[in-house]
Amino acid sequence: MKFPIIAALATLFSSSLLAEESKSFELPSVDEEKDYAGEGLLRRYTGYATRWPEYRERWSKEVEKDQGAVVFFGDSITQGWGKDFKGNFEGAKLANRGIGGDTTRGMLIRLEEDVLALNPGAVVMLMGTNDIEVDVAPKAIGRNFEKIIAAMKSHNPEMPIVLCRMFPSSAEKNRPRETIDEVNALFDAVAKGDPQITVLDTWTLFANEEGDADPTWFKDLLHLNPAGYARWAAAIQPVLATLGFVETEADAFEIEEGFVSLFNGKDLTGWGYRVTPPRKKPKNPRPDMPIFVEIKEDVSFDGKTESDDGRYAAINGRLVVMTPAEGRRIQQLWTTEEFGEDFVLKMEFRATPNADSGVFIRKPQLQCRDYPLAGPYFDLKNYKPQDWNELIVTVRDGIAHATCNGELLTDEMEIPETGPIGLEGDRGQMEYRRIRLKTL
Repeated sequence: MKFPIIAALATLFSSSLLAEESKSFELPSVDEEKDYAGEGLLRRYTGYATRWPEYRERWSKEVEKDQGAVVFFGDSITQGWGKDFKGNFEGAKLANRGIGGDTTRGMLIRLEEDVLALNPGAVVMLMGTNDIEVDVAPKAIGRNFEKIIAAMKSHNPEMPIVLCRMFPSSAEKNRPRETIDEVNALFDAVAKGDPQITVLDTWTLFANEEGDADPTWFKDLLHLNPAGYARWAAAIQPVLATLGFVETEADAFEIEEGFVSLFNGKDLTGWGYRVTPPRKKPKNPRPDMPIFVEIKEDVSFDGKTESDDGRYAAINGRLVVMTPAEGRRIQQLWTTEEFGEDFVLKMEFRATPNADSGVFIRKPQLQCRDYPLAGPYFDLKNYKPQDWNELIVTVRDGIAHATCNGELLTDEMEIPETGPIGLEGDRGQMEYRRIRLKTL
């Protein structure tokens, strides 16, 4: 008779432990809410209150499995990647920690258990849109964001953080452009000057001419459609490649007969900084005014995998112009060799959203950018956003003729008799590869 009683007590005790374990993942009650960090009332609608404990309890059982993953952290837009990330980011170990309906405060509360416990290789973040919908003040959203960043940096000061700027939405979704702009500016201010954070301009990526969500990419002016997720994936891919999570194999391209490679794909041999004249500082600089880097003496990077300041790097066959921590930073890398004869210059480039760079032909600059978003060639039909595009420049008799994927950029660019080839960085990340030249 004792054994059934003992078994019943054991079952009751076990059930009690499970209930306590489950309870630890529940959304804090209204009375408990004041005891948690962050600002803004937590959301209480049924779907969110149900997802919170369900997802978090499941994730608690996957902590060991997901150690070192690239963690995507956010709300329903992040949740929408699903477990398989729609087949994107091949080769990377990934973990989705998005909960539909979450706010920056909710993310702050669950940050330690859901994200930091995984010791992430990197974190990709998107946040804030739900705060706006429930009228959390922009400055409170900014303070929550600061706390999230501070906790991440305290956990691991070397862990890369990829910050996706809040997507555009619509006033009819109670997410007006003006408020989104204000919150994004607060996020940018926290990230500015911090090399641990890479800011990805996903606002511009998804905005229409009025600054609201472009219906091409959204199913309801808030959540992405399949084309929108493909566009977002393409935007993130180059950053993850630079961080070493995808595209880890060296480029196997072989140059055509008659061409000479200007970049060996392994290091910056043949490239360096050249003396630049001082620039006049503007009397009333704007907060977004670019920083012009002045070089006082020539520097060669032969044998080095990156420039002394880390702005330019050779990574698996790609010459990468890193996203500047300052937001904008104008800086130039040049070949140590000069070219005085007529020639054909070929290369491929890939830009993150709204990135701004340039290719110097002896001295004048050919704008090389994420053209549809940054211009000046907004109407190119063959340009492939956030993918590789071929740039061909033919120089004859002091005039440069340039095309992108076969479409004309210019056929009247006057250039000096001789000079080097250069690459400029301004904003965003730009990558170049297969840089080669043939003398005519």
